[in-house]
Amino acid sequence: MPVAEAFSLSDLLAASPSLVMSFLDDAKTWVLDQGVLILLTIVLAVVARWALHRAINRTVATMSERSARRSAESDARGNVLATTAGQAGERQRARVQAVGSLLRSVSTFVVGLVAALTVMALIGIPLGPLIASAGVGGVALGFGAQSLVKDFLSGIFMIFEDQYGVGDVVDTGEAIGTIEEVSLRITRLRDFDGVVWYVRNGEIVRIGNRSQGYSAAWVDMPVAYQEDIRRVLELIREVCEAFAEDPDWDPKLIEAPTVLGVDSITGQTVTVKILAKCLPGENFAVQRELRARIKAAFDANDIKGPPLPPLQGAMP
Repeated sequence: MPVAEAFSLSDLLAASPSLVMSFLDDAKTWVLDQGVLILLTIVLAVVARWALHRAINRTVATMSERSARRSAESDARGNVLATTAGQAGERQRARVQAVGSLLRSVSTFVVGLVAALTVMALIGIPLGPLIASAGVGGVALGFGAQSLVKDFLSGIFMIFEDQYGVGDVVDTGEAIGTIEEVSLRITRLRDFDGVVWYVRNGEIVRIGNRSQGYSAAWVDMPVAYQEDIRRVLELIREVCEAFAEDPDWDPKLIEAPTVLGVDSITGQTVTVKILAKCLPGENFAVQRELRARIKAAFDANDIKGPPLPPLQGAMP
């Protein structure tokens, strides 16, 4: 029989009882000292994470309820304006939920990192070389991934500041289109030709949001120079008032269209400018409908348009 198999625990105790007892005493002391501290650290980390997540969830719920209550207290048109401005409704709740998810992830990472470093210190692992190595690696990673860090930081600020959301029509400088997805790194939008653009958040220097607040529908109506301009302006005002009272178009208007007056006089043409403030995205439809109504009113009241230019090459 080999010696290793014949050597048992009883033989070890008989050969060196003081060594074994010393080892057991050291192990007991370590368990009662460092072991309890390690267990306490883990328990405190779990409790801290739970408390932070609970506080974040309660804050998110309070902000969502507040925005919903503010939306319910507004009238119909004011509610639409608040929603398009990102102050109420589903857009606000979605933004708050995204911020809450980000805060929960950050709190979990910070608590886990602190707990891990504390446990390593209790075990006896030297943290100096580890932290120095992590610092050097972080600096190297920072230099190598500057664009990625820039994209993530820009995405975080865009979410916090609610610069735009899914469904908004925006001008990013690179492309103009409707937002389909917003993440911490990229923004995906589809332009009016159906092309999908993936724009890195860090590359967006400026952003123009066409879906917040209201849109402006500008209408230019040319008439002949010989027409009575006061009669023309009065007729256009009547059309605008009737247009604002139309139940099909009143919900889309912020206010009744305003006749600004004569905008320009060129040759035999006098151009009258009209401004209609409407809901975001409705400006093109309002322009088309208003032009059609004014044209019909001109025809009914025998208001002449500007003369046509002579055809090139026509005989005198």
